[in-house]
Amino acid sequence: MPDPTSPRPSALAGVRVLDLASVGPAARASSILADYGADIVKVAPVPRDAARQVVPNHSASSAQRRTRRVQINLKADAGREVFLDLVDSADVIIESFRPGVLAKLGLGYDSLAARHPGIILCSTSGYGQTGPRASHAGHDIDYQALGGALATAERAPGDKPGLPGATFADSAGGGMHAVIAILAALLRRHATGTGEHLDVSITDGVLNLTSLMVDEHLATGAVPEPGHDVLSGRYACYGTYRCGDGRWVAIGAIEAKFFADLCVVLGCADSAADQYDDDAQPRLRATLTAAFASRDRDDWLAAFDGVDACVAPVQGIDEVVTDPHQRARGVIVQAVHPVHGTFDQLAPMLAGQDPITGTIPVPDVTVTDTDAVFAEAGVPAERIAALRTEGVIA
Repeated sequence: MPDPTSPRPSALAGVRVLDLASVGPAARASSILADYGADIVKVAPVPRDAARQVVPNHSASSAQRRTRRVQINLKADAGREVFLDLVDSADVIIESFRPGVLAKLGLGYDSLAARHPGIILCSTSGYGQTGPRASHAGHDIDYQALGGALATAERAPGDKPGLPGATFADSAGGGMHAVIAILAALLRRHATGTGEHLDVSITDGVLNLTSLMVDEHLATGAVPEPGHDVLSGRYACYGTYRCGDGRWVAIGAIEAKFFADLCVVLGCADSAADQYDDDAQPRLRATLTAAFASRDRDDWLAAFDGVDACVAPVQGIDEVVTDPHQRARGVIVQAVHPVHGTFDQLAPMLAGQDPITGTIPVPDVTVTDTDAVFAEAGVPAERIAALRTEGVIA
């Protein structure tokens, strides 16, 4: 039997990922995989002028931890050759070039698989590798717009769609989408021995996130829009309310028992019967608005403590990171950077990720791990030195 006191192995121990993206969904995916124990090697381009190299300061980002970094000029024949030396010992490659760019470099999936049949190439893009929009540029707001998420969010009649604030398309529609696909491909490779090319479209991921509304439309012809259903502002029992001090609470009292308890605490128990009466919604919303405005937010939170009414504070980021529940869950860790010193950052928090004890080192993104990474791939030291002299690697 395994020793229960021994540290458990990392879920992805021994899995090596070459990450060709510095930002966006691909970088988010590699960060998640790193916190499950994968060996992440970020492959960046060689700067044209190393003396004037400018690297964005992402030192505070949790995406930088548990990763190593090399620089390779993939436009040079020698650069592609030495990159393929890394591919030989890799399991996964993540890239976010526009569709077709990797193939033009001679590094498309067919070429990679001919050399390494087990390689998994995960291509992340805004609109996918095929289709009329495949080559279009875009950002998070565009993918949410095309996938229906912006059109269905609550807003007053005539108001423009609001900005979501968080990059849900990049994070969930792209990054988590890529991770799920990669994990499934690793399992499939375990059974078949062969890799595959994964076409991760961020917009496809957004469609998955809006599947309740998409499926409803396809089945019934209804067009979900603001105020269409409980999730988009049709009923007063699901929404946000301003309190006396100007701060806000969110209520999600969908079930009748939760809404009844909410109304009791607010002093309007008789209103519970109107929960899903469409004609009563303006009056009910006005009642709840007036009730919440009568006391400060934290007073209401104290009043609802222990009451199953689905009430939560609308917290700013400064409140989120000091929230007692979040702190008790261990979602904040202390990091140390060789230049910027120590600071707090988000800890690995997805179920099953490797926990962090103590202080986590965050690498200086201006420093590469080129010699160590290439030595592990079997590249002789004299070849590494020659490639560096030629400006192929850095």
